[in-house]
Amino acid sequence: MSYPYQIKSFEGYKEAYEQSVKNPEGFWADIASHFHWRRRWGSVLNWNFTEPKIEWFKGAKLNITENCLDRHLDDAGNRPAIIWEPNDPEEHHRVITYKDLYLKVCQFANVLKNNGVKKGDRVCIYMGMIPELAIAVLACARIGAIHSVVFGGFSAQSIADRLYDAQAEYIITCDGAYRGAKDIPLKSVIDDALIGNRTVKRVIVATRTRTAVSMIKGRDVWWEDEIKKVETLGMTDCPAEEMDAEDPLFILYTSGSTGKPKGVVHACAGYMIYTNYTFVNVFNYQPGEIHFCTADIGWITGHSYIVYGPLSAGGTSLMFEGVPTWPDAGRFWDIIDKYKVNILYTAPTAIRSLMGFGLGPLQGKKLDSLRILGTVGEPINEEAWHWYDEHIGKRKCPIVDTWWQTETGGVLISNLAGITPAKPSWATLPMPGVQPLLVDENGHEIPDDAADEHGIISGNLCIKAPWPSTIRTTYGDHERCRKNYFSTYPNLYFTGDGALRDADGNYRITGRVDDVLNVSGHRIGTAEVENAINMHAGVVESAVVGYPHDIKGQGIYAYVIYNGTHGDETLTRKDILQTVTRIIGAIAKPDKIQFVSGLPKTRSGKIMRRILRKIAEGETANLGDTTTLLDPGIVEEIKNGKL
Repeated sequence: MSYPYQIKSFEGYKEAYEQSVKNPEGFWADIASHFHWRRRWGSVLNWNFTEPKIEWFKGAKLNITENCLDRHLDDAGNRPAIIWEPNDPEEHHRVITYKDLYLKVCQFANVLKNNGVKKGDRVCIYMGMIPELAIAVLACARIGAIHSVVFGGFSAQSIADRLYDAQAEYIITCDGAYRGAKDIPLKSVIDDALIGNRTVKRVIVATRTRTAVSMIKGRDVWWEDEIKKVETLGMTDCPAEEMDAEDPLFILYTSGSTGKPKGVVHACAGYMIYTNYTFVNVFNYQPGEIHFCTADIGWITGHSYIVYGPLSAGGTSLMFEGVPTWPDAGRFWDIIDKYKVNILYTAPTAIRSLMGFGLGPLQGKKLDSLRILGTVGEPINEEAWHWYDEHIGKRKCPIVDTWWQTETGGVLISNLAGITPAKPSWATLPMPGVQPLLVDENGHEIPDDAADEHGIISGNLCIKAPWPSTIRTTYGDHERCRKNYFSTYPNLYFTGDGALRDADGNYRITGRVDDVLNVSGHRIGTAEVENAINMHAGVVESAVVGYPHDIKGQGIYAYVIYNGTHGDETLTRKDILQTVTRIIGAIAKPDKIQFVSGLPKTRSGKIMRRILRKIAEGETANLGDTTTLLDPGIVEEIKNGKL
């Protein structure tokens, strides 16, 4: 499969970018013409950011799985679509060709239909990183059901909240999952999440760990038994449901600045076009190459660059069940040599963690198949960038430093591998079709003449026009979507991130400017963590901020007012951590908990997080004006007790 829209040179990038801004409709219509449509669109783009209302390829009919599977069968049916590497290196891996994947997706789509799933129904997927997860996602898309994948590290309470918000009636899970040395009891977590639930009609359970599970008659069925039923009935084919371009494809929950996660909704056509376009161009993908994205499909990175981007491009996607440090810190490098991986796309957190093991795990590893390296999830620091470049890429592999979000669907700012220049720790230039700008706190665009002596300006990062995979809404609450992303600065999409721009137009992301933390590349709302801490019986109040962390990028620092019997502080801290794990999941556990007698509040009762952030960062000398605080003395106490 060739990609007529693949950018071949820096000049080509500049031409594509200019065309995409001058004539976005013509630009995207040309790219869309290379996909399979049941019916062409009436108009390419209708939008305003006030409501917000964003429609791409209005009137078009399609099914994304026909573009990910059916259209590759004649030319690439025997090409590997997914290579699966299990958690245990001694276990046999699996290679699933496009023909195999097509048959398995049709088969499971029929299972879903047999169990009552219809177009528009919400299906929650809570599974380990096994091929059946990708099959389940595509089977939902095939019949027009809206999938909502929940990361396997979330707690029962987090799942229950998401089930309620999406009003999901169906769940697909596994008995358990392997992750490094851990066995995760997924079905048992689902059982806990379903206590009191009245909407879920069916739970389909795939076998993975052979853990003993409770199967409730009339509600729970085994994946394998259901497959046998459709085989017995001879249901091998499943025609793809015709979808409108703007029909929802999936809901993916992400943290915000309030305690309640929000369900980001992406639409079928625009998401498909944009993930394909960015996959092909950011990674300079060549047919037949093996693309290894190390993310979990429970996050947007896995949706876009393990499943939909690579498969719509007829690529080969490597899916890994385990973790980079098990059974030892050479696991990634073993996988790269074993499968002759060409593209490695991972998180700065993983790189920093592997750096900590030194060069020993790299001994005897060739890594000579690698052509391109990528990073995702958070800005990469220069030290990690240079280590990645020197020791993994051997100074011959371009590194793409990609910036994007759950809400954006695909990469918005990145260099293109080997095509546009890289700049260590800078995301660099926007993708064609993406129009970023930097604004001050009042929403005024910061002019170029406001640059410092190095030619750099800084501000809040906004986007002034839609790209095809822009968020469409937050499920069941469109007002929340408007308020969160489109109301801070009129007629702009506000990313929530601060950024720098140099004289060449390169962008560097400096981090969140709202109450959201970026921990190991995953967004966690401070309010969500505070709500969980405050559920602990002895906690009166808490405040959570981020602080620099050598491995995770940002760590979570919690200030807690506690009126229970302290007894052993260490034990109390463990109890609070256990509470957070139960309510959200281990991913949100604070790294430090400092007990305080009060919090720095204004007379109106607002917590001055700016002060708490500076103390957590170790900057105790310049805390700014504290005279407006109700009790300025509390600041000294917090400073003196800093962990």
